[in-house]
Amino acid sequence: MSPTSPTDTDPLPDTGATPAVDPGAPSRSTASGSVGATGPTRPTWRARLAASVADPVLRILVGATLISRIGRGIFLTVTVLYFTLIVGLTPGEVAVVLAAASAAGVIASFAGGWLADRFSAKRLLILFTSIEGVALIAYVFAGDFVSALVIAVICGLFEQGANSTRSAIIARAFEGESRVHARAVLRTVTNVSIAVGSGLGALALALGTAEAYRGLIIGAGALYLLGLFQLVRLPARVDAPARPAVADVVTATGSVDAAATADAIAEERRSWRSHSPWRDPRYLALTVLSAIFGMQFGVGELGVPLWITRETAAPEVLIAALLILNTVIVVVFQVPMSRGTHDLRVAGRVSAIAAWLMAGACLVYAAAAGLPTGFAIAVLVIAALAHAFAEVLSQAGGWGLSFELADPVRAGTYQGVFGMGYSVGALAAPLVVNATAISHGVWGWGVLAVIFLVSGLGTAWIARRAARAAPSPA
Repeated sequence: MSPTSPTDTDPLPDTGATPAVDPGAPSRSTASGSVGATGPTRPTWRARLAASVADPVLRILVGATLISRIGRGIFLTVTVLYFTLIVGLTPGEVAVVLAAASAAGVIASFAGGWLADRFSAKRLLILFTSIEGVALIAYVFAGDFVSALVIAVICGLFEQGANSTRSAIIARAFEGESRVHARAVLRTVTNVSIAVGSGLGALALALGTAEAYRGLIIGAGALYLLGLFQLVRLPARVDAPARPAVADVVTATGSVDAAATADAIAEERRSWRSHSPWRDPRYLALTVLSAIFGMQFGVGELGVPLWITRETAAPEVLIAALLILNTVIVVVFQVPMSRGTHDLRVAGRVSAIAAWLMAGACLVYAAAAGLPTGFAIAVLVIAALAHAFAEVLSQAGGWGLSFELADPVRAGTYQGVFGMGYSVGALAAPLVVNATAISHGVWGWGVLAVIFLVSGLGTAWIARRAARAAPSPA
């Protein structure tokens, strides 16, 4: 790790363990509960919440995420209607703009992690977040297809670059279970903030004026910039350690041996390249399988709404209800269900469970077609529950494996490759879901079930093999 100043010395990350209590100690009251003759009481929810973000780096990331993702929720709510109603784009042009932003994000996902191994991750995150915030505000000046496309590509580049840089920071600032815990906490905060931002974005939809849309978009960008006040407090230990300089090779007479020095520099470069994720077939396989399973987000965003609207008797309002249900489950269960997934065996088990849950969810979604309204609603709710828990477990297992199977020498590049895989999966998801469930109905859902089952069980297989090869924990 990088050397730190005394002000950068932080307490150990919280592991969720309860400190031992001396039975003979006098009764006392604490912030987390009271200890008396009958032993410790259960900590209050506020104490548990405070303990979950006890690490200073995590508190800073949580604060920045809480602020900026409200802005993200606002933008996600109004973006499509803003493009069509205010800017005047056609639906086809909107699709191109959004696809271009996603494609730019694929490149930036890798670049953000790669840069975080070479430069200050803290400064990179501040820079990327600043540009993204300004680009969001610039949407108010978009007047045609070309300007909207350029701004969207810039937003996509720096959003995904910031995400990969943040993952590199987590990989270096935390260890073991604390890394997965940090990812789970940040994902929970992200969901809560986006939900709040979506509610604020609804104001623009209700008013329907150009001024309301532009005002909220400016507010969304301003929230990104406001989050910078948190990020500047990140300590130096989140940065990658500097690569040691190769010393000149000196001859017996005291002169510099240029040829030997050049060989030493070349050897150092070869050693650095040997730590590349592109030379790690196991990690590349994990990335591909995780990207395939990550297409489950496309099922929820595209497949389920269109399936409910076209093929079932369930009311369209159920789409919003299932989205809320998914958000609640993620917020409530992501942190507790992520515990222990830094252990390769546990990560493999939860990935396998997620595979079966997601495959079952696809089949149950398909079964809702042709049922009476009440039965259709019940079946879709059951499928959505299985889908939500599959999402939570697959994320927990994927985080644990992406950290534990990465080479710590180039943690940023590894996280960039893993993030790039997810970006590719997100880009492919609409096409795959449309080509299966939407185009071929029940049979298409069956194909999706097989895809998720194979990819999830493949991830579990990688975890089990890695666990067998790893030394047994003490």
